[in-house]
Amino acid sequence: MLSFACDYGEGAHPEILKRLVETNMEHLPGYGVDPYCESAKNKIKEACGCPEAEIYFLVGGTQTNATVIHGILRNYEGVVAVETGHINVHEAGAIEHSGHKVLTIPQHNGKMDSAELKKFLEEFYGDESREHMVFPGMVYISHPTEYGTLYTKEELRNLSEVCKTFQIPLYMDGARLGYGLMSEESDVTLKDIAQCCDAFYIGGTKVGALCGEAVVFTENNAPKNFMTTVKQQGALLAKGRVLGIQFDTLFTDELYMKISRHGIEMAKLLKEGLRDKNYQFYLESPTNQQFIVLQNEKMKKLEKQVDFTVWEKYDENHTVVRFATSWATKKEDIEKLMELL
Repeated sequence: MLSFACDYGEGAHPEILKRLVETNMEHLPGYGVDPYCESAKNKIKEACGCPEAEIYFLVGGTQTNATVIHGILRNYEGVVAVETGHINVHEAGAIEHSGHKVLTIPQHNGKMDSAELKKFLEEFYGDESREHMVFPGMVYISHPTEYGTLYTKEELRNLSEVCKTFQIPLYMDGARLGYGLMSEESDVTLKDIAQCCDAFYIGGTKVGALCGEAVVFTENNAPKNFMTTVKQQGALLAKGRVLGIQFDTLFTDELYMKISRHGIEMAKLLKEGLRDKNYQFYLESPTNQQFIVLQNEKMKKLEKQVDFTVWEKYDENHTVVRFATSWATKKEDIEKLMELL
């Protein structure tokens, strides 16, 4: 089987495994207070241009979103997201399970529009019965989005300005952040994100790590006793070294960016091959997720030899499917896929 179903099917980048083996017998303290975690935090602060940042290593994406959102919100507040946002669709109600509501607004190829966000907030605060409603306490976006699309620097700044006006934090889900940063069509840097967002996370699980995400609170603004919240939410790894060593390795010699760029290069090759064969793209994605429309009969035939993701129904005879490349995708695999198609 050829695998294009996701970007976390492989274990970890060989350099990470090498470092884990080299440090395996060192006796280190737990819960993220070891020297490798400290080294990784310093490297991330430098990469983000945020010397005052507070950084925490959590075990996975869903736990990270649920923990950060629960930590920031008061008990009567909800989080604003687009209707296709990961927290609204693919996290099994983890946010609602923590006692908070996801407040949805329209999406545009997976993205949030700052004017619509402003209108939503203005209408809420203009409602005389708002005390009987769930208050919007923060804004959630992802970069790349669920559809592999990207925010521009101007769009991020506009969202940030709206959030500042209404005094609510802007939080970015960066599960695939590396692929967004390395896209040829991106004008956004890690430092830009740190300037626009109050909090975000750098995804490791989908970008070369065995597991783990690095949460960045950009201006010494982590919620009070956040580590206790992390533990309550089941997102704290006792052997914190496992996460520290991985991120220390990813942020040494720009490994994170290099392997992300490979994923983008493979996606570009995939996209060119699909276009040459006249496949219909559901939308234009500049990152490692490519969405095309397949005839149902062809889809069922192809899935016998290729692992991909069935995304959504297009019409009675066609389905939108997703092919994802990653840091580990091989050029030969794309060539084999093209032969099958």
